[in-house]
Amino acid sequence: MNQRHVAPEATRAGDLRGLGRLAIDGVTGATDLVEAVHAVVLHPSVLIGQQAPVTTRGLTGLVYRSVRGITRTVGNGVDLSLSALAPVLGEGGPSAQREALVAALNGVLGDHLHATGNPLAIRMQLRHDGIALPLTRTQLSTRLPQVSGRLLVQVHGLCMNDLQWNHAGHDHGAALARDFGYTRVHLHYNTGRHVPENGREFAALLTRLLKAWPVPVEEITLLCHSMGGLVARSALDAGFRKRMAWTRVPLRIVFLGTPHHGAPLERAGSWADLLVGISPYSAPFVRLGRMRSVGIRDLRHGNVRDSDSQHGKGRGDTRKPLPLPDGVYACAIAATTQASRDDRTALCGDGLVPIASALGTHPDPAFDLRISPSRQWIGHGLNHLQLLGSDAVYRRIADWLGDERSPRGAMRDPRG
Repeated sequence: MNQRHVAPEATRAGDLRGLGRLAIDGVTGATDLVEAVHAVVLHPSVLIGQQAPVTTRGLTGLVYRSVRGITRTVGNGVDLSLSALAPVLGEGGPSAQREALVAALNGVLGDHLHATGNPLAIRMQLRHDGIALPLTRTQLSTRLPQVSGRLLVQVHGLCMNDLQWNHAGHDHGAALARDFGYTRVHLHYNTGRHVPENGREFAALLTRLLKAWPVPVEEITLLCHSMGGLVARSALDAGFRKRMAWTRVPLRIVFLGTPHHGAPLERAGSWADLLVGISPYSAPFVRLGRMRSVGIRDLRHGNVRDSDSQHGKGRGDTRKPLPLPDGVYACAIAATTQASRDDRTALCGDGLVPIASALGTHPDPAFDLRISPSRQWIGHGLNHLQLLGSDAVYRRIADWLGDERSPRGAMRDPRG
């Protein structure tokens, strides 16, 4: 990874302080679980049915081993242990690994990191090429010299970061920018925080971005993977309720594997240990047990509002219906690991998210997102992360977003 992807605010001293804070807080008992999540992030080629890696190697593995060592030496030995980590987290370290490690930590323990002011807590920001974007018109013009009025915002999923949209050598956003003239930016956020908290902050950021955008914004497209779709829906809810300026711009949203109605593997809670090993992407979740962040818990039923997140422990789905706002052109892509094109009701999901949940369909019409069937699609032979690198998925997105035959009004009709 090129050094230009090192975020200026990501200091090695901050990393050391953050690791030390975790050790002192006594939460490094979750290190094995965090590493399991990170191992899957670093090994996206693992197929469903294969045993998932639970440890990392090289620089990243050394960091996790050091964290365990810190836990055993809390007290007078902490400073010495942290000093030993300095070469590991030195300026020459690969930034992609550091970004993936911190993103995984935030997904699993992000609410704790945020609440305690830990330097490892990710602060929400809009980024480009891994570097925070200054939200002023002059600086945006400098950073984005060929800016267009077609704005694309990519919103990553749980335990991920904005650099990981490049999957297997392909980035849907980069391809859309190349083929259709979009100018793309990325939302980078702490996925361990409550979805509605992230949604409100994202809505406010979009307001600032629209105000600073160097040219008139013709349309805004949100490209969302997994949890990112819930955060975007929460932002839409906040934005439309407060009548924010960006909600008056033509809006498109594409959901990739978003658990609109929940992820059953998270919902299984402590019983889910029976599922360990079935899917490389479910294994880290079920290993977490009760040490899951509130962000992960929001995946249980697909919570997007504060009232959704306040249901009692062990209770069922207590959400109230939240339809997509009128005028939003929505598209949804689900994936199934099955290669054959059987009847939809017989299909399994992508290893994390069921088909119906990803498409926003629900047996109760009040909860159905009513996304037009012409803008629903199921990718076969794909798992949750492969949605990011699939040529077939990109062709479908391009067909929807590149269709210039429909007038502007039709584009804004949520029912197609």
